[in-house]
Amino acid sequence: MSLNCGIVGLPNAGKSTIFNALTSAKALIASYPFTTIDPNVGIINVPDERLTKLADIIKPERAIPATIKIIDIAGLVKGASKGEGLGNRFLAHIREVDALIHVVRCFDSQVPHVFESIDPKRDVDVINLELLLADLDTVEKRIAKIEKVAKSGNKEAQMELSFLEHLKNHISHGKPARLFLVEGDLEEKIMNELSLLTIKPVLYVANLGEEEGHQSCIETLRRISEAEMAQLIEILGKLEAELSDFSEEESKVFLSDMGLTESGLRRLIKAAYKLLNLVTFYTTNGIELRAWTVKEGTKAPRAAGKIHTDFEKGFIKAEVISYEDYIKAGSDTAARESGLLRIEGKDYQIQNGDMVYFRFKN
Repeated sequence: MSLNCGIVGLPNAGKSTIFNALTSAKALIASYPFTTIDPNVGIINVPDERLTKLADIIKPERAIPATIKIIDIAGLVKGASKGEGLGNRFLAHIREVDALIHVVRCFDSQVPHVFESIDPKRDVDVINLELLLADLDTVEKRIAKIEKVAKSGNKEAQMELSFLEHLKNHISHGKPARLFLVEGDLEEKIMNELSLLTIKPVLYVANLGEEEGHQSCIETLRRISEAEMAQLIEILGKLEAELSDFSEEESKVFLSDMGLTESGLRRLIKAAYKLLNLVTFYTTNGIELRAWTVKEGTKAPRAAGKIHTDFEKGFIKAEVISYEDYIKAGSDTAARESGLLRIEGKDYQIQNGDMVYFRFKN
């Protein structure tokens, strides 16, 4: 199953504008809440300078980049945890994603704001409070379920109850579950079973306008993101949406004129990729060069299974060379002759940038 990021935020924060810019999917955009009732889904290519350099050396017929899935989720309103607006549907969609891109409005325009003013802290608090309340409800239901078993003297149930009480206290103080310290296999198992919303990693996006005076909004979001150990990206959503209609050459010229080397979207995609805790490895057969994604810590057989299930089932070994060593060698032949290609077994964890040749039996 592919990993994905969900775009969340208040109605009219610019979520669909950014989604369109990312995916060129042209989702409906309007100045009223709940335009996005059913989530829009897009697959986007991950910008990868390494793939370009490898292609220059290998000269394959095609080079295929890594991708991630982006989901534009309906705007949330206060009371969502109690079913207000599209609350129940919104929360259900959040449960299905692996990480959150939280878009916060920092622009002023004729597009109405649900609270009629720009206040990033308030807007963030509205979203986060609803997620926390939903998580609190989940934990309390689990406590009610385990209390009777714990009172009967079951040691494991007593340990779980103690853990849940501490977790409830943590969430009740407005702290996301991702900041809660989990120790041991039992606690990790419980946390996984709870599927809490605030355990998902978050990337805050300050959606700026072309007008001046964003600094206060950015500083507020920076303090919030630092407190939550989250990342912050600044982006001019409307401008990036317009840029997405340009050719690659036109975009480069436009960015250069603005003194920029990279678009906000590219930074956003890279940050989302990092948020999912992914690493990239490469394979080639001479005809096709391809970037693949796996979670950090994935072992070689599981990575081979990304290509084909037979590769995982019949895994024998992996011949591996780092991206840096491959670039130095300049070709497959030179890499082999210089002894830079390593033989790795089933316990090898794929490293970011590995070029891998899998050997397997049918």
